[in-house]
Amino acid sequence: MASSSMFSASALNRIVILGDAHSSVNSGNLPSRGVFPLHLRFPAHISLGARNGGFSTIHLPVGSFRRSSGRLSAKPRRKIGDTKLKKAGVAKELSGSLQPLFGAAANVQDRLQDIPSDANTASDEGDKSQKDTSVPVQDAQSETLVAAGDGNSGNFKHVQEIAEEDVPTQTIEQVFNFEMDSEAVGDPISWAEAVVEEESEKERALEDEILRERQFHDEKEKKLKEELRSSEILKQAVRQAYLKNKIFYFPTPAFAGRELEIYMNRRITALVGQPRIFIAGAFNEWRWKPFTTELSKTDLPGDPKETGDWWVCKIQVPQEAYKVDFIFYDGQSIYENNDQTDFYIMVEGGMSKVEFEYFLLEEKAQEACRLKEEDAERERVETQRRELEEQKAGEEADRAQAKNLVNEERDKARVSLQKAVERADGVWFTQPPEFGGGSVVDLFYNRASGPLAHSEQVWIHGGYNNWKEMASIVEELVLDNKIGGDWWVAKVKVPEKAYMLNWVFADGPPDSARVYDNNDYRDFHGIVAQTVTEDVYWAEFEKEEYERLQKERKARHEAAMKKAAHIKKLKEDMKAKTMETFLRSQSHIFYTEPAQLVAGEDVTVFYNPSNTVLNGKPEIYLRGSFNRWTHFLGNLQPIKMERADNGTHLKARVKIPKDAYMMDFVFSERGDDQGGVYDNRNGLDYHVPVTGGLLTQPPLDIVHIAVEMAPIAKVGGLGDVVTSLSRAVQEAGHNVEVVLPKYDSLNYHYIHDLREVQAFHFGGTRVRVWNGKVEGLPVHFLEPENGMFWVGCIYGRRDDGPRFGFFCHAALEFLRQSGKHVDILHCHDWSSAPVAWLFNEGYRLNNMHDARIVFSIHNLEFGAPLIGRAMANAHMATTVSPTYAREVSGNGVIAPHLHKFHGIRNGIDPDIWDPYTDPFIPMAYSTENVTEGKRAAKEELRRRLGLRHDDRPMLGIITRLTAQKGINLIKHGIYRTLERGGQVVLLGSAPDPRVQNDFVNLSNQLNQSHGDMARLCLAYDEPLSHLIYAGCDFILIPSIFEPCGLTQLTAMRYGAIPVVRKTGGLNDTVFDVDHDQDRAREQGLSVNGFSFEAPDASGLDYALNRAISAWYEARGWFEGLCRQVMEQDWTWNRPALDYIELYYGAKKKP
Repeated sequence: MASSSMFSASALNRIVILGDAHSSVNSGNLPSRGVFPLHLRFPAHISLGARNGGFSTIHLPVGSFRRSSGRLSAKPRRKIGDTKLKKAGVAKELSGSLQPLFGAAANVQDRLQDIPSDANTASDEGDKSQKDTSVPVQDAQSETLVAAGDGNSGNFKHVQEIAEEDVPTQTIEQVFNFEMDSEAVGDPISWAEAVVEEESEKERALEDEILRERQFHDEKEKKLKEELRSSEILKQAVRQAYLKNKIFYFPTPAFAGRELEIYMNRRITALVGQPRIFIAGAFNEWRWKPFTTELSKTDLPGDPKETGDWWVCKIQVPQEAYKVDFIFYDGQSIYENNDQTDFYIMVEGGMSKVEFEYFLLEEKAQEACRLKEEDAERERVETQRRELEEQKAGEEADRAQAKNLVNEERDKARVSLQKAVERADGVWFTQPPEFGGGSVVDLFYNRASGPLAHSEQVWIHGGYNNWKEMASIVEELVLDNKIGGDWWVAKVKVPEKAYMLNWVFADGPPDSARVYDNNDYRDFHGIVAQTVTEDVYWAEFEKEEYERLQKERKARHEAAMKKAAHIKKLKEDMKAKTMETFLRSQSHIFYTEPAQLVAGEDVTVFYNPSNTVLNGKPEIYLRGSFNRWTHFLGNLQPIKMERADNGTHLKARVKIPKDAYMMDFVFSERGDDQGGVYDNRNGLDYHVPVTGGLLTQPPLDIVHIAVEMAPIAKVGGLGDVVTSLSRAVQEAGHNVEVVLPKYDSLNYHYIHDLREVQAFHFGGTRVRVWNGKVEGLPVHFLEPENGMFWVGCIYGRRDDGPRFGFFCHAALEFLRQSGKHVDILHCHDWSSAPVAWLFNEGYRLNNMHDARIVFSIHNLEFGAPLIGRAMANAHMATTVSPTYAREVSGNGVIAPHLHKFHGIRNGIDPDIWDPYTDPFIPMAYSTENVTEGKRAAKEELRRRLGLRHDDRPMLGIITRLTAQKGINLIKHGIYRTLERGGQVVLLGSAPDPRVQNDFVNLSNQLNQSHGDMARLCLAYDEPLSHLIYAGCDFILIPSIFEPCGLTQLTAMRYGAIPVVRKTGGLNDTVFDVDHDQDRAREQGLSVNGFSFEAPDASGLDYALNRAISAWYEARGWFEGLCRQVMEQDWTWNRPALDYIELYYGAKKKP
């Protein structure tokens, strides 16, 4: 059975292959427009109509195909406003839309197949055996053939098999249930679009159904969860109320990143009956994200015998949490804090405690970095502002200076201009008489008119505009025979800007002239008539002077900046080298690999017990921690050390945490809690700095209480130590302040920003407090109104003891009342020794309870009882060198306290003693040009003192002439040097008049016997001392005893080689070139001088002869030694490190 419709007149050029070859089109006479019959045969299983021999037929309404460019197109009709689809797109849409419609029968990847060309179609037309294939139809307008089927009967098999299946159907009319107005045939809707639309609606409907079902299940699941949650909370409320617990929480356990409900039973808390309840809390031991929120009342039941009183709040637990800490309060003053232990809930799924610690550290490090960047930016802006102000001030100053200079020169020029003439009859004249700037004139001079009458040569030495540029006009005159007489002439080029010429005549050029005609000291002046006006000239002159001054200022600024940068680099390099030396100095006991520790990496510690108290112990354990034993992870477990490959050391490997700034360790003979014998570096422990960590070492708060401070109140070395040590420790990153009496004899020139800040009553008087800055250090000046320090001096009165005792007590009272935090109180010598016991007796329990006392002995000759009492009360004590500490260890006031007594050498101030910046020497020098610099200084020293200028060594002696300094050895050293052909310069004076007179007589004798070889300067001269250090090859220091000594340190800073006796600080700082290589190496240093032990002439000769011989016989080696000693750091860098270690050692004391 088949059904048919009328076709359009245009012939079909393509056919849709549905189910292979089983669909066909029967042609007829097709009108060009309107309704046309179409006979389609489909396999029955894909049709929703009647079955006929396995095939079905449908009526395809008009509009299913339309003509496009002469061809019949399967392009769907677009709706109004839609974008037209391309053919390929329609084909794809058609194929895809029919797939669900025809189901399994569309098995074969529904597709569009190209119909053969006209020739092939005609050929196929003759094949009448093609079964169920429509006859081709000729389109009269397009001459295009349309055929159905592929002519392959083999394709029927699969279709026929599945045609028998009972496939649910619906009528094709339902699928293609539309007709189109013949007027709209040119823009129809395709049947494929309809299929797609209907299938899309089905899909949307199915999706909606799935969504509704999912929502239903979600709501059901949510409801079920809520029921379970309510049930769990209800059970918890009943149970916790029965157990009389104040709180419970849900869910259990608490998870990071989720919501947490906290329930509080008001009835059994301190908040019972309060109408409002709040929770205040934070996370992770109260250190992260604090919160406050109000609780609401619930209807949960309480104890079976009571109604419920549960209140609840919800908080969001952050991902970083491992613990929730909280309390409850009424919003005012009533708190429930779980009997002062606070409430807490442990959290799972977040950070561990250690992870959180590092997280916080990284947060703090980032914040610190941000603040540092902000500070740097502020400093940059401030520096730029300051530089602009300085530049503006410099410009104004230069402009004013140029103006003043011009006014002075102009006034002088006007005086000269009044003397200027066009000619002087009988003396000189010009041709032409009038001339201008830039012209060349003939200047005639009558030799016979003046002092050059008998000179063989005549020269003009001239300038212009009152001798600007001095002798810028130099010409030789020649005799002019045309005029007659004794007239001489020269051609002179007049400067462009000249309005006046100035000159004299001479008998030769400037470098050889002896006789001058200068017009009786008035010079000659000539008018330049045709030139710039005077005002224009001086305006240009002022501009030129201003530009010159600006150029000079810029050059000075650039040179100063370059020099400052060089000095900064030298200091940084020296500090780095000093730290390296500091670590290397302990290498005979321990060292690390790598030497520079880095946070987050591993380190191997090597230990040589043979040099310690653990020598011979069968087992040794390393015990350590980080950050001065304060690391939050606590101490490391004892690590048993293994034998290292070198055979002398033991080793242990340790992981450095990423927040470390210091590694701390000691060694013990056992690994248990007791440890047995310890090597803890005499109570100071071993410490190695760590770089690259998240944390930096927090600063110590250090206060020096002293009665001297250089340069404002200096008598001896104590004042230098207080200032220099304080500055060095401050530069190391710590907070340092000084408390000092406000003497009426202070050198106020060196005190900046001095102002009175407060006052307090103490000891029956009012004490005024002044603050100021000295050498960059904060200083607090105490001025009691009882006049104790208005006496015109520091020492020398009979009441020195009571005065300084009052000061010490007042200083502690000031610190107490100011509320300052103090880690270290550092007092010095007998004068501030009372601080030690006064602190322990009356001030240790207030705001200074963290403070520890460090006491330094600079001079044991005075105040022994006070020193002894201070030693007993101090936590740590020092003197000025390790050797001197050993030498005085038997002293009665020191011997009982050797366990806390340490020797730390003093240092020199590099800002005062530096040949690179020294204003008192003729040539700045460093290690790069030490030979040239010292040669220039030696020549200047010889010139100033009237000594012979030739190539010979020079010995310098800079000292107080006292018995301690070895007076007899000094005299012997002078004569021995002279005998060896050297020169000697001595600078010093004697407090004893007899000794002073003795050296005056010696000076007179030497002037007679060695007038140009020796000079004794018997009054202290600071600039001369600098020149002696720089100009001398050796410095002699033959002290009988020397607690520290700074002379040898200063000498080495200037490249002068010390010749010393081995005592006190001299032994600690000078290492003999022939005998102390190993001792120097243990200190991380190189040999640097000549020394002797016996305090007699033969001992001195042994050292001095070797030094002088080295100068004569090994000059290159000697100059290398000079360079080597200059590279050594004898500033306060190293002592500051030792003092800082001592301060931390004191902090450990109870």
